[in-house]
This record gives sequence, structure tokens and C-alpha cells, in this order.
Amino acid sequence: MADAAEHASFLPPILTFCAAAVIAVPLFRKLGLGAVLGYLIAGIVIGPSVMGLVGEAENVRGVAELGVVLLLFIIGLELKISNLFAMRRDIFGLGLAQIVLTCALIATVAALLGHSARGMIVTGLALSLSATAIALQVLEERRDLATRYGQRTFSILLFQDLSIVPILALVPLLANTEALGSGQALAGAAGACARAFAAVALVVIVGRYLLNPLFRLLAASGAREVMTAAALLVVLGAAMLMEQVGLSMAMGAFLAGVLLAESNFRHQLEADIEPFRGLLLGLFFMSVGMSLDANYVRQNALLLLVLAPALVIGKSLIAAALARGFGSSWPDALRIGALLAPAGEFSFVLVPLGGEVGLLTGERVQVITALAALTMLLGPLLAKFIESQLALRPTGEEPAPDDLPAGEAGGSVIVIGFGRFGQVVNQVLLANGADVTVIDRNIDSIRSAARFGFKVYYGDGTRLDVLRAAGAGSADVVCVCVDDAAAALKIAEIVHAEFPRARTFVRAIDRPHAIALMNREVDFQLRETFESALQFGRATLEELGVDAEAARLVTEDVRRRDIARLVLQRSDGLLGGQDLLHGVKVKPEPLTPPKRKAAGLSAETRDLVADAEARP
Repeated sequence: MADAAEHASFLPPILTFCAAAVIAVPLFRKLGLGAVLGYLIAGIVIGPSVMGLVGEAENVRGVAELGVVLLLFIIGLELKISNLFAMRRDIFGLGLAQIVLTCALIATVAALLGHSARGMIVTGLALSLSATAIALQVLEERRDLATRYGQRTFSILLFQDLSIVPILALVPLLANTEALGSGQALAGAAGACARAFAAVALVVIVGRYLLNPLFRLLAASGAREVMTAAALLVVLGAAMLMEQVGLSMAMGAFLAGVLLAESNFRHQLEADIEPFRGLLLGLFFMSVGMSLDANYVRQNALLLLVLAPALVIGKSLIAAALARGFGSSWPDALRIGALLAPAGEFSFVLVPLGGEVGLLTGERVQVITALAALTMLLGPLLAKFIESQLALRPTGEEPAPDDLPAGEAGGSVIVIGFGRFGQVVNQVLLANGADVTVIDRNIDSIRSAARFGFKVYYGDGTRLDVLRAAGAGSADVVCVCVDDAAAALKIAEIVHAEFPRARTFVRAIDRPHAIALMNREVDFQLRETFESALQFGRATLEELGVDAEAARLVTEDVRRRDIARLVLQRSDGLLGGQDLLHGVKVKPEPLTPPKRKAAGLSAETRDLVADAEARP
């Protein structure tokens, strides 16, 4: 039987990673350098080259790469297939041009440094790719992924992921130039492409026809942890399938996300995945820092100190010039160039592969690997510097908001609850063309919404992560239409605390609930039966012969008196928010004194009336 020490052996590295992140990330954010650089430096410090608290960076990175996978899945959830098709010019035009020109420049420099013809091609391909995780993390921190330059940056990164399969197929062929044009080599390449297309087709079919029914079934069970397990199953399953056929795991996760972008469950899925994504992505950045051999860097400091800045600046200028040529403004082009400057995660796979097949010597594999790691340190610094310089420019030189691409970066209105009340609210908003995101956790309501052409997302509106995933951070109004008073109060509190920009319009169940909402400073509250009852009474008066204008005045007077009474009751200590939550009831009282005493119509009711009048 294993002793306690063996069971606890995994705890020291976990505690080390957590402590490093807790110390480094807030410090670097405070310095304005961003979380990515904090993770990288933390990895260097705790890695084998400095303090040696954690070894085996390669083993850590194998797990940490799941952070990149989950990041691409969440990005995919934000993209509809129609938007992806609209980006095809940037993906296949700008993306291809960036790889070709950057590879050509790096290969030329590698040739001048003495690399063989085939070795310089591998070096150029490896270093021309960019760090997807770093670029997307920086865009996420800036909240710029939905901007024009953010979408263009993502398009280039997506093409780079698509190019991994042909690059992986090319490297072994370069090792044997005699076989490069042989029928056997071509057949092997064709087989690899066929397997990749078959895997993509399988993911598309499963995502299109099976995932939504599966998530509906799981949501109906009410087990939230099972939904989380299913989300991880989908993401990691698609990633593993793509890896088996030679594509990148990130590519498989992104494809799964795109296929679920139209799903009713996308916001809940994003909320469930987000905690894993953040932790694993931070671990990935630390593993990159750990892989940097500080001793080797010291021994080759002069060479690396020349090559690393030159590579970062060169890649940045090429990408910026191409982006400008494809229509970006100069500020956006510079931002794109800086984000694409670091070498990509794939370089840590491609360069060792080049060494294994004899295209690169062991010494050059070490140089290129260290160079790639250093660019990951310098890239975020360059992006920060360029952004700080652009911030000094007059605001009038920035592109207008109308220039931003059409995308779903969060609706201007979020409606929580799609019951009888929420459905009417939603109809009014959509009739005026408002951009609405509707959230409900009732599967039957979601099915009903689909029949009427509404788009309702599955999710628990009382969860902060669900609200954030639905776009509450950029929403103008959050309409709380749930029929649960406690849930409505909780949502209002969360929105006020976490999303102060959004105004809160809340459905009140009854009078005590309305007073509790007023005590929470909601922007607007309305009792669900009050206005309908007023209209009902007004119609009754008119039917009794009262003039329509007189009936309206009476109704307005009742409404005015009721509002004044609500304000007075709100200031009453016994009716304060805390007491209401403990079940204090508001005693119904007439708004105007009755003109005659109550009279019972039977002996039993006369006794009840007399008893009520005798009480204080």
C-alpha cells in the first residue's frame, strides 16, 4: 500500500506553480506589463535553470498545452460560421503572405549564418509562426478580440494553425530530397491530407447533428457537473482526434467551438470551460519560461541578444506592412505586427523534429529553441510599448466604432428569463431591432423559443461566469425577468457589483419584492401584476359609464399614490431590505380611506369582519 508521502508527492509542484502565479502576475500587472510576461518570468525563476523548484518542463508543457486548446475552443464559440467565411480573405490571403515572406526573410538570414539549404527552410518555417496563446491572451486582456485588428490578427493565427499539417509532412520529405518527388512520398502526403479531411468531416457531422441533442438531455437532468464533464469531453475529444491525424489539438478545439457557436448552450459551455482555460494557459506560459536554459543563454548571450530583438522587430515589420497593404490603418497594422512578433508554440515541436531527421545540428536546435523562447519574452514588451505610444496619439486618429466588424461581442440587452413575462419583453425589444441575448435554464422554454424563431441560450443567470460569458460586461441593460424573487435579487446584486456599466431593469413579483429591489438601487422595477391590474380597473370604469379621460385620471392618481407609498415604505425600518429577506410581510392597505364600513353577506363573514375591526 502506498504511503502518505507518495500520495502527497504531486502537491509540491502544484503549490509552487500557484505561489509563482500569485506573486508574479499581480506584480507584473501592477507594473503595466501584463499577465503573460508575469507567467513567463515566473516559469524562468522556478525552472531548472534558476531555482530548480520544478523540473521536466516538457512534461509540464504536455499538460499545459490544454490551456491553448481550451482558449481556441472559447474563441471558436464567439465566431459564427458566417463570420468565419467573411474572414476568408484575411485567413488565406494575409495569412499565407505573412508566412511566405517571413519564412523567406528568416531563411535568408539562416543561410548567411551557415545553415544548409534544407535546414534554413525548417528554421524559417519554425520561426515564421507566431505564439497563438500570447497574442490571444493580450487581445483578451485588452478586450480587443472583436475589433478589426483583433479579428485580422486572429485570421493570420488561424491560417498558421491550418498550415501545421503540410509543414509537418514537409520536414521528413526535406530530409530525403531524392524521395521528395517520388510517387511513394506523394501518396503518403495525399493519405495524410485525406485522414485530416476525414477527421474534420467527422467533427463537423457530430457537432452539427449530435451535440445539441446531447446537451439538451444533460441539461434536463439538472446535474451541472455533468454539463461541465460533457463540455470537456467535446473539447478534448475533438483535440485528440485532430492530433491523431496530424492536425494541431488547438485546431480541433477551435472547430468544435465554431460548430457550437450557434448552440443554445454556448454561454453555459464557455462559463464551464473558462476556469480550466485560465489555469492551464497560465501553466503553459510558465512551462515555456521553464524551458529556457539560462546557462546556455549566458554562454551565447551576444548572439542571442542580437538575433532575438532582430527577429521580433523583423517579424513585426513584415506583418505590419502586409496588414497595411490589406487595408488596416497604420496604428492597427503596428498592433498586429507586435502581436505576431513572438515565435509560436509549434516551434518547440518543429525544431526538435528537424534535429531528429538530420536537418539541424544539435547546437542549432539549442540556438533556435532559446531564440524562440526569448522572442516570447520580448514580444509582449514590444506590444506594450507600441500600445503605450499609440495611446499618446490624438483620439481623433483612431478608427471610428462603426469600422469594427459585425460580430457578437455581447448584446446591448441581456434578458434573463424567458417565461410568460420575459417573452413579452423580448418581443418588444426585437420589434425595435435591439440586439438581445436571452438566457434561461428551462429546457422547455428553449424549445418553445425555437419554434417562434427566438434565440435563447441555456444558462443560470445567477452565476457570474454565465453572465460574463453572455456579454454582461458590454451590455447596456440587463433585464431580469425571472419568476423567482430571491434569484432576481441575487442577479441584481451581481450586476451592480461586477458590471456597473449595465443598467438593471427587474421584474418584481410582489410589493415586498419591489421594496427589496428599490433598496438595492435597481434602475427600474415593475410589479408583474400592477400595470395590468390598473388597465383592468380602468377598462371596468369605462364599462360602467365613466368618461375615458376621467378613468385615465383616476388610474394615474392611483399609480401616483402607489409610488409615493412605495417610497415611504422603503424608508420604514421594519420594511428594510434585511427584514424583508427574513419574511416580513407588507400588510395590504387601501390607497384611499373607505367611505363606508365593511358588511358581511353571511353570518360567518359578519363574524370575521367584526373580529377584524376589533383588532388594532
